[in-house]
Amino acid sequence: MGEQLLIKDIDNCDIPDANLLITEDDTPVDNLASAKQQRLLVSSLYSSLQNQVFLAEANVGVYHTYTEPAIVPDVFVSFDVQTPENWWEKENRCYLVWKFGKSPELVIEIVSNKKGNELDEKLQIYEKMRVAYYIVYDPHQNLGEQVLRIYTIKGRRYIETTNNWLEDIGLGVTLWTGEFEGRNDTWLRWCDQAGSILLTGDERAQQAEQRAQQAEQRAQLLAERLKALGVDPDSI
Repeated sequence: MGEQLLIKDIDNCDIPDANLLITEDDTPVDNLASAKQQRLLVSSLYSSLQNQVFLAEANVGVYHTYTEPAIVPDVFVSFDVQTPENWWEKENRCYLVWKFGKSPELVIEIVSNKKGNELDEKLQIYEKMRVAYYIVYDPHQNLGEQVLRIYTIKGRRYIETTNNWLEDIGLGVTLWTGEFEGRNDTWLRWCDQAGSILLTGDERAQQAEQRAQQAEQRAQLLAERLKALGVDPDSI
C-alpha cells in the first residue's frame, strides 16, 4: 500500500481510495473450534443487546491506517455504529476506521497456536488504535498458564486487569461450560455484571419453551387437585 491508495476529494484533501483496499481474499483462516467460538460471541450479542446500536463481526478486516494493511480480529465490537446500507460496495465491505469515525471498543483474539503474535504485534496495533479493551482467549494455554488475558487502555498503554466486567461498555466476559451448536465444551461468553451469561437466540427459545411447559404442568396439576375436591376446573 502507499500513495496509490490516495485519491482527491472535492476539497483537494487526500483520502483513501477504498477500491484499492483488500477487503477479502477468500482464504480460509480459522479452524472449526475458533469459528464456533466466534459465532457464539457474535450471535449472543445480537440476540441480547437488541436495544443498542452496535456492530459486532468475526474475521472482518479493520483498516486503521490507510498506509498499512488491515488487521483481522477474531471478533470486534464497535458501539454507536451500524452496518452500512449498501454493504456490497467496496468501501463498506470492511471496517474503515476513517469512515466509521472511530476504532472498535473491544477486540478478541482466540489463540490456536504460538504464531499469532497476540501478545506483541497485535497488542501493539490495538494499543495504537486505542481499542478500549483487548481480550486474548487462549483455551489451550499456548502462550502461558493464563487462559484469559484482559487488557484495558490507561493513558497511552495497555495494562492487564483481572476484572472481567468491562465497565466502559457495560459487558462482562466469563468462561462457561455447556453446549453450543451440538458441542459440549468450555466457551468464552458475554455476561452481565452479576455474572449471568448473555443468551443466544436458540437459548432464549429453549427457555421460553421450558417456561411454557412448566406453566402447562402447573395448570394440569391444579386441574387435577380441583377435580379431587369435586370442582370442575372448566367451570372456574
